[in-house]
Amino acid sequence: MYEDGDIALTYGAISRECIRHQIVARYVLGSEYMKKFFTYIQIPNFDIASDAQSTFKELLTRHRSTVAEFLSANYDWFFQGYNSQLLQSPNNITRRHAVKLLGDMLLDRSNSAVMVRYDSNKTIQLDTFHVFKLFVANQKKPPEIISVLVTNRSKLLRFLGDFSIDKEDEQFEADKAQVIKEIATLEIIDERSCTDADDCEV
Repeated sequence: MYEDGDIALTYGAISRECIRHQIVARYVLGSEYMKKFFTYIQIPNFDIASDAQSTFKELLTRHRSTVAEFLSANYDWFFQGYNSQLLQSPNNITRRHAVKLLGDMLLDRSNSAVMVRYDSNKTIQLDTFHVFKLFVANQKKPPEIISVLVTNRSKLLRFLGDFSIDKEDEQFEADKAQVIKEIATLEIIDERSCTDADDCEV
């Protein structure tokens, strides 16, 4: 698919047009190509990686009932790859896109059963915490991120206070304490704060 840089962008555009048809989307979702997207999205060429991300998102959001079937049937390998390769990618842009797409998928009513299964998985919760930790620990957080964290401070602190894992882990407890401290002391550094129109609260 995206291995050939000379035709990758053309292929991507054609693929997204075809995916508009549910029968084609179902075929691609059920093929081995889905596993390759975790690699395609992290191709060093920015244009190709972005195009692959667009196709990946189209596959996972266009036809809700088909996507719900795919996620339920392929839950284990899909979210294992999603968490380990995308949510924990060393590339900040890849992580941001992955977090946004994950939210789009799990908050879709068609995927309610998948969301319950995802939220109850301790391993996934821990992986997600480590990703969240990177955003909080970043000393050069964009004003928009700071504003969202401040707006949701009480919810986040309450959640983190109750958040635990099954086994004792001193590093996890230290990381959690540091995240709580960072959120508790955050201040909005520019004059613009979240308003109702900004839809900052989560």
